Amino acid sequence: MTALRLGSLEVPTPVVLAPMAGITNAAYRRLCAEHGAGLYVCEMITSRGLVEGDENTKRMLVFDDAEQLRSVQLYGTDPTYVGQATKILCEEYGVAHVDLNFGCPVPKVTRKGGGGALPWKRNLLGRILEEAVAAAAPYDVPVTMKTRKGLDDDHLTYLDAGRIAQEAGCAAIALHGRTVAQAYSGTADWDAIAALVAHVDIPVLGNGDIWEAADAVRMVEQTGAAGVVVGRGCLGRPWLFRDLAAAFGPEGVGSTTLPTLGEVTAMMRRHAELLCEHMGEERGCKEFRKHVSWYLKGFRAGGELRRSLGLVDSLAALDELLAGLDPDEPFPVSELGAPRGRQGAPRHKVVLPEGWLDDTDGLGEGACGVLEDVDETTGG
Repeated sequence: MTALRLGSLEVPTPVVLAPMAGITNAAYRRLCAEHGAGLYVCEMITSRGLVEGDENTKRMLVFDDAEQLRSVQLYGTDPTYVGQATKILCEEYGVAHVDLNFGCPVPKVTRKGGGGALPWKRNLLGRILEEAVAAAAPYDVPVTMKTRKGLDDDHLTYLDAGRIAQEAGCAAIALHGRTVAQAYSGTADWDAIAALVAHVDIPVLGNGDIWEAADAVRMVEQTGAAGVVVGRGCLGRPWLFRDLAAAFGPEGVGSTTLPTLGEVTAMMRRHAELLCEHMGEERGCKEFRKHVSWYLKGFRAGGELRRSLGLVDSLAALDELLAGLDPDEPFPVSELGAPRGRQGAPRHKVVLPEGWLDDTDGLGEGACGVLEDVDETTGG
């Protein structure tokens, strides 16, 4: 598999870590990067928050010293804000890649016309992409976009979105093979990814249901995608990027890492350590708690020990608790290929601004929906 090219940027392994709110902070990006080459995207921030100097947004824009390729995902509904935010990222933060989120299915976002709802407004989408591309061009920073198939099966947008992204000068488009209505339920439609590959000339990245490296290889073979975007599959499994690097490497070795519980606990300790380096010990340990159940999924660790790990407040306490786990316990093979993270049920109705479906323009007065909150966080 060849490297992923995004404009003048070359990513040796065609694998992108999907931005996930509260997950892909500097510590987790560093941890994943230690296991394999790829592009590791910062948590999504809002264009409005960045332009207006929101402190929470600034705190999210933290990069590890070892992070050579800085990549950020922006969310916004207003072309001017998105353009200004893109310029700030390039000029003040030295980012090498900007991704625009048009895939989020969360109701609080879609009810404002943002995320996965926005591509319905074709002209608005084009304006936003054009502003971002123009703002990034003087810095030679590639702009990409992420989207979904559409609002639901009756309101598909991804082929139009691909054409618009190409015309606007985007370096690539990532497609999550689900609709907004599906959210994270059901199975991803890889045939839609293949259809988008055939429809556009820019690289297409496939996203959805990549739980093992073999899934990523199969997706690329089936769809012709230039690379993959990995989200929930790496939760509690940073070593997945080691498998992906091997699978897409010159040897094309599709091995699957099966770490013992002792090896997993070493990764847990490293993760917590990195969080504490970036956030301080108290906050870092609190941030680590959410990852415990993902790391220990399928292992026999007792309920009381799991509860204590979910309340850990210091690295010393973490060390003491991790010592209570059996280091020789083998990895639970039943977890291989199994979905991780949120799934839920499909939604009967996508929450949209009133009259959103009446036209596909989005540039008239009041047609842009509602401006996002300055500190809105989500994913797609």
